[in-house]
Amino acid sequence: MGRREFITVLCGAVAAGALAARAQESSQRMRRVGLLLGMPSDSEGQLRVEAFRQRLREHGWIEGQNVQIEARWAAGDPARIREYAAELVSLAPDVIVGASSPVATALQQATKSIPIVFTVVNDMIGHGLAGGRPRSNLTGFTNFESSMGGKWIEILKQIAPRTARVALLFDPTNSISPRQFYAPSIEVVAQSLEVELIDLPIRQAADIERGLDNLPQGPNSGVVVLPDNTTVRHREQIVASMARRGLPAVYPYRYFVMHGGLVSYGTDTVELHRRAASYVDRILRGAKPADLPIQQPYAFELIINLKSAKALGLDIPPALLARANEVRE
Repeated sequence: MGRREFITVLCGAVAAGALAARAQESSQRMRRVGLLLGMPSDSEGQLRVEAFRQRLREHGWIEGQNVQIEARWAAGDPARIREYAAELVSLAPDVIVGASSPVATALQQATKSIPIVFTVVNDMIGHGLAGGRPRSNLTGFTNFESSMGGKWIEILKQIAPRTARVALLFDPTNSISPRQFYAPSIEVVAQSLEVELIDLPIRQAADIERGLDNLPQGPNSGVVVLPDNTTVRHREQIVASMARRGLPAVYPYRYFVMHGGLVSYGTDTVELHRRAASYVDRILRGAKPADLPIQQPYAFELIINLKSAKALGLDIPPALLARANEVRE
């Protein structure tokens, strides 16, 4: 055997050995992963969980063979979030994934020792997930920057140029209000575009109709729906309410557009769950959460619904269409 052939065989053997060692390592004992989602177990929630499971499988973690996943769905209920956080901690899993800001906060309050990977979190400093003190058991992925608020106003004004007032739909009962987080960029851009801001706080489904009924109707009004558990939970009702009133609205997630919304600009939440699974893999193999950097979003997607635009009598500017990641006919 020549030297080159020997080196090729040797490298192949080393690679095969590494793969075998990785498989053996992940099969030594059953690992337990907690997964707490702030949203309900609907189609969007299932997409996120399946993406998480698939990425774990790609890393060699097979459910029922070397990993057990304990999933809980809080459906935006603060009491249920706290209950499930305590329940998952009591199971003493190897790591817990928390999806949404209230969920991550509840998990952090419930344990200081079990590793936590958060995802779909906006204001990580405001929620006490990063910043002031060392984080020993916490890492994860944020889904928005505070500057996003201004971008939503800009997009709404581009699509509906006559907009003179913008209602902000959000739940003020969140521990850190999304209105507070996005306020600086929202107010700067609104002032520059001479747009009046109107707060429409909601806590439950009935508040949506009441708030929109009190909004001045007509071609000069529009809505920006801020991201939180309540607006996500009631997304179908919110989209339908906008359509009935002929209100142009900008949404934070693509699945609002899938339900008939006009336009969304935000992160791919399914991809965030894939990325969270990769961090879970590293923790299960010995990495410490404090050594895994908290990551901010690096890409945003613009989704436009032309059918909804036509129903509202709006012409989408060609420049905005060219920027879109997806245009639904």
